[in-house]
Amino acid sequence: MQTTDSRVQRSPSLGSWFGRKGLPRHRRSGPHRDESHFELQTSNGLHFLRSVEREKRADLDDQRGARAIRPRRPVQAVLKRVLDLTGSVVGLILLAPLLSGAAMAIYATNPGPVLFRQKRYGLNGKLITVYKFRSMRICDADETGVRQTVSDDPRVTKVGAFLRKTSIDELPQLLNVLRGEMSLVGPRPHVPNMLANGVRYEDFDPRYMQRCAVRPGITGLAQVKGFRGPTDDEYSARMRLEYDLEYIRTQSFMLDLRLILATLKSEFLNGTGY
Repeated sequence: MQTTDSRVQRSPSLGSWFGRKGLPRHRRSGPHRDESHFELQTSNGLHFLRSVEREKRADLDDQRGARAIRPRRPVQAVLKRVLDLTGSVVGLILLAPLLSGAAMAIYATNPGPVLFRQKRYGLNGKLITVYKFRSMRICDADETGVRQTVSDDPRVTKVGAFLRKTSIDELPQLLNVLRGEMSLVGPRPHVPNMLANGVRYEDFDPRYMQRCAVRPGITGLAQVKGFRGPTDDEYSARMRLEYDLEYIRTQSFMLDLRLILATLKSEFLNGTGY
């Protein structure tokens, strides 16, 4: 009896030439060809390649902060520096009487240095000297900044409490902005070894130093969103960092203007600091 080979006699169907979406599929020659098995292998291979590619991108993001850090366009960088210079010069001139009054009040109630100097992280993690009006007694001031200020902190003087509540104590940082060490808007400058939920911020979240991709600011997105003050619990520490990185991802000239106006309303007028 003559037998026929079904592999030779069978006419190729459209399904063997086209996939679900009507795209041509390369034919595979040879005996015992299992189309469904071939499709499964191809599908698994694509999933594997996509998974590897996602892992590579995640590793790259962790190493250089690609997702969190967006290079500032040259025009935006120039506009930001112009805003910083204009704001710091105008601010120092217009606020000169207020700054002088604050300095005299500090010295009259607690003789000693009017300004408090502290080493903090600047651009690219370089340490800079940040200026503030001294709000604590000299013997209680913590230059390391590891011990964070809390509400009704006994170390704070009466004049210092008012300065902190109105954020006037931060105004000397206009000098840092003028010198190019800080910006009007950006992540707040932190001291090295600052604690977050009881551990070093660097250990709390490996993305922490990505904050230093831009100059630190007198105010920032995290502060406007209400995340200022202690970071002694996980939620506060996490959200402050998330908003800092969000600012870096979305930074723009118009965003800086909005944050400055929001800060004037929330801090200097309503007095939510301590």
